Amino acid sequence: MKPIKDSVHDYIEVDGVALTLLDTPPVQRLRRIRQLGTVALVYPSANHTRFEHSLGVYHLASETLEHLGVSGDAAEHVRAAALLHDVGHTPYSHNVEGLLERPTGLGHADVGDLLSTGAVAEALDAHGLDPGRVAGLIAGEGRYGGLLAGELDVDRMDYLVRDAHHTGVPYGTIDHGRLVRELEVVDGAVVLGEGNVQTAESVLLARALMYPTVYNHHVARISKAMLRRATERCIDDGVLDPLALRRMDDADLSAMLRAHPASADLARRIDERDLFKRAVWAERVDVPDDLVGASHRAVRAAEVEVAEAAGVDPEAVVLDVPAEPSMPESSTRVVVNGEVRRLEEQSALVEALRDAQAQQWRFGVYAPAALVEAVGHAAERTLGLETGGRLVAERVGRYVPLDEFGGS
Repeated sequence: MKPIKDSVHDYIEVDGVALTLLDTPPVQRLRRIRQLGTVALVYPSANHTRFEHSLGVYHLASETLEHLGVSGDAAEHVRAAALLHDVGHTPYSHNVEGLLERPTGLGHADVGDLLSTGAVAEALDAHGLDPGRVAGLIAGEGRYGGLLAGELDVDRMDYLVRDAHHTGVPYGTIDHGRLVRELEVVDGAVVLGEGNVQTAESVLLARALMYPTVYNHHVARISKAMLRRATERCIDDGVLDPLALRRMDDADLSAMLRAHPASADLARRIDERDLFKRAVWAERVDVPDDLVGASHRAVRAAEVEVAEAAGVDPEAVVLDVPAEPSMPESSTRVVVNGEVRRLEEQSALVEALRDAQAQQWRFGVYAPAALVEAVGHAAERTLGLETGGRLVAERVGRYVPLDEFGGS
């Protein structure tokens, strides 16, 4: 057994298959991938990595298994899956994941091929574990898959607390100790035991506060969009295979972006925090439905249209279209009066948080500072945004949105 000091969980005791997996190259690669990608450009202390998060998920999974009385082969498969659950992440975590998904259909949880060969496969085999079964657990399959990829999983429990700790914000605090102790498996599903509606609500509240403050802070979104655009240029020019992203770390990708002429200026801007600015920052009610649901190809075509209307280079315009708001945690199952119910059926808070989430949604158009005025007006005309002049007022500095808080 090896004790590892952790900033969130104090000492994490690693043994069994996890101890063998710990020093495999795919797991060690996670030391070089920031958990929050470009969020460090907002919160300078947010430099924690996927490696420490994976240890935290392993720790919470181990505690949950002990509470549930699960041991032996089943427990070892879950522990292996907990430590390995992020080995499919691309550099900068979720920031460029879509560039892998579109051409390959692979998300970060699709790791079967990564576990079936090399040092990880050897480690699993040495402990008599099935790589396919471990990959299935990571994808949320099997009796205990919900512990790792469910509405209320140990992955979420760790990242909310860890991300709040490293950014310094007070919003992601949840009682993960109680959550772990109150988890049960009923009819093959992970549920919270009797009397824990408020415990489940606390996770919803933490998430609802962390998203606008940290994950979707406008500077994080702008830098993420620029990083995606730079990486896409490398893929389009044939210097980067999308599948290779799963073997790279942050430094590998940054070096490639700096070296390739088509992405070098964006890479410099990210390095120097010379970021694009908001030309448009529109609420959901102001954005046409067909634009919200537009394909990647359609969004790129819209960027060209806006650029032409503004008389600027198309590469100076970036549209950022978030997905429609969702709240998977609202379907968390909680035991109430001996009956398993979905949280959204039991909690009046869910609807209020959904409304808040919808109000926080923003559509962005970004451009270099000198072009913001021209691009903003062109985007409003070209895209059919019903803004009533509000965005023009923001651009000239007479209006500051309420969500303008956070880090640097």
